[in-house]
Amino acid sequence: MLSETVIQRIISLVGGKHVLRAPEDRWCYAYDATELSAWPELVVFPGSAGEIAQIVRWANEFGFAVVPRGAGTGRTGGAVPVAGGVVLVLTRMNRILEINPQDLVAVVEPGVITGRLKKAVEAYGLWYPPDPSSADFCTIGGNVAECAGGAMAVQYGVTRDYVLGLEVVLPTGEIIEVGSRTMKGVVGYDLTRLFLGSEGTLGVITRIILRLVPQPACRRTLAAGFLSLEAATDAVGRILSSGLTPTAVEFMDQATLGCLKDMLPLAVPPEVAAVLLLAVDGHEQDVAVRAWRMAAICRELGAVLVFEAQDEAAEQLWQARKAISPAMARLRPHKVAEDVAVPLSAIPALVEGVQEISRRLEMPIICFGHAGDGNIHVNVLYDKKVERERRAVPQAVAEIFTLTRRLRGTLSGEHGVGLTKAPYLKLELSEAAIALQKRLKAAFDPRQIMNPGKIFP
Repeated sequence: MLSETVIQRIISLVGGKHVLRAPEDRWCYAYDATELSAWPELVVFPGSAGEIAQIVRWANEFGFAVVPRGAGTGRTGGAVPVAGGVVLVLTRMNRILEINPQDLVAVVEPGVITGRLKKAVEAYGLWYPPDPSSADFCTIGGNVAECAGGAMAVQYGVTRDYVLGLEVVLPTGEIIEVGSRTMKGVVGYDLTRLFLGSEGTLGVITRIILRLVPQPACRRTLAAGFLSLEAATDAVGRILSSGLTPTAVEFMDQATLGCLKDMLPLAVPPEVAAVLLLAVDGHEQDVAVRAWRMAAICRELGAVLVFEAQDEAAEQLWQARKAISPAMARLRPHKVAEDVAVPLSAIPALVEGVQEISRRLEMPIICFGHAGDGNIHVNVLYDKKVERERRAVPQAVAEIFTLTRRLRGTLSGEHGVGLTKAPYLKLELSEAAIALQKRLKAAFDPRQIMNPGKIFP
């Protein structure tokens, strides 16, 4: 329990208007995008790394938990304060400190909304490629803590590929800087990468140096519909091995298409089993040739629908792709969203296996996602009011994870482990690997105050 003395110290440090004590206010920060929740004892909106460092020092002295939080869009319970304590909401620290076109870097605070940064750098003719579906409301700090990906990862990589350096408050209260502004750097251990995807368990990220790239001159979008999963994934393999370098290769199964039918700028025949959404960018003439060759490959492999989207239609297609998650409410009001990844050749077996699980358990399970890197989002849909469906969810998740590992895949491509995947960690990591990670955690956080209860079962 937080004592009144500690609470008053925190209020004195950050100001009363930046501290939430009322139960109804604290409840708003008890959950993330999962259905998990736990009450924080206090919610604090710090304004600087110095304030965070002081709160962390008090946490070590008085033994309360500290849970860093961005916009709360995570899908594994990473920001849920299961040990109570203080939730540090970093949305006040939302300044873009620098955009440098000469160095091709941006320096930002963790509370900057990802979409806002993307728009800001476009004014300089630059681009920040990571593009999670929640980009319009998730924060850069959360993206770093989870190593977010997105549709553009097949060509441009994920968040870790754009983080050059960090300022971090350690769980013991020290403020350190890791990495640099340079594209290369091998001085000491790569601590920058260690914090990426650490889910707030190793420290609080307070400043981020990001690599930028020039804005592509041109981009084209294609949609291709296939009568079988095998044909769609064959097309993915052919396109990726052809040297055409697609920017994005997204996959939507038949159930997903049903949820989106009113949002798409084209009519998809009911017999279509899967649609690929393809993007290619670069110089205009080169892009036209590559897009034509991708369309030709799709037709050669039996695509019954090939649609080249221009301007508004292209934007509509990508908006529909980002709207898949809320659109699934048409089928069931509740869901468990998993994000497994498998080798490209295993995508048909994964989707077919998931469909078999769906039929056997008599509940809808939808597959969509990043076919270009094998990261498929598998969503178990259910209604809490239907006891049979509610009870079947854990079985469905366990079978999906077992199937994924049998196909030599990983349990998470970009959502992290958090709370929801921690019970399954041993499916993927050996006892020795888990023990090593626990020793790292203990070295950084000897009092175990930083986002306790996450990652490890």
